[in-house]
Amino acid sequence: MITLLDGPLGTELNRRGVATQLPSWSAAAIESAPEVIAAIHADYADAGATVHTANTFRTKQRTVGDRWQIMTERAVELTRQSVPSNHRVAGSIAPLEDCYCPDQSPGAGALPEHQAFAEQLENAGVDLLLCETFPNPDEALAAVTAARNTSLETWLALTAGPDATLMSPAEMVSTAKQAVDLGAAAILVNCTPAVDTLRFLAALADAALGVPIGAYANAGCADDQIGWTASAEPGAKTYAKLARQWIDAGATLVGSCCGTTPEHTKAVRDAIN
Repeated sequence: MITLLDGPLGTELNRRGVATQLPSWSAAAIESAPEVIAAIHADYADAGATVHTANTFRTKQRTVGDRWQIMTERAVELTRQSVPSNHRVAGSIAPLEDCYCPDQSPGAGALPEHQAFAEQLENAGVDLLLCETFPNPDEALAAVTAARNTSLETWLALTAGPDATLMSPAEMVSTAKQAVDLGAAAILVNCTPAVDTLRFLAALADAALGVPIGAYANAGCADDQIGWTASAEPGAKTYAKLARQWIDAGATLVGSCCGTTPEHTKAVRDAIN
């Protein structure tokens, strides 16, 4: 059985005209455009997604300051209010620094901040914790450790970055094995170009990790003609064909990441039904 995940919030907010400046990025919309966040969640649900990630990628204290707990709770609430009650809500736990700059990561030293954030997400009422977009193995494992110190199911999504160079398939497998030993219930490849995702997913499949695996890729570069445009066609169909390859390789958790839209989610749904 394939579980369909939702797609990105940050780039979709931007596509719908909502400002997403750094450092808060998508988090600013929790206060400036909550109705757009709600609409995006609802659109992913209508497209077939049954697991929805709350807009908490950038609601940590070091990013948004003293309002971090309120903003985290509000992000989860917006998700709950926008999707069917039988769908699952995931709390996003992201790298403390730029997710494409693993050299800036505090590594294992990130544990205390991830712990506080994981506990806040649990208090906010998410169904599972999604540690996502980690290219630094030490910080990825610190995030998993923090998440597993709660009572919630924990998934880990690793990224090779925008050029698929931040992790090798072997490094991803090594990190995945350690994460599973810590209690991660699923391992995914995320925010890696869709055209480059299969080799990472296949490596995870060959490793026989003993947990579900999956992928939610980004649209890659503009030349890939998969996303980043006002019109999702025909890029959504191209993305769905690639997702079908991941499923054939063993993925049971499939969604999409930066540069994609609810139309991509719908195309994947149609491809697997």
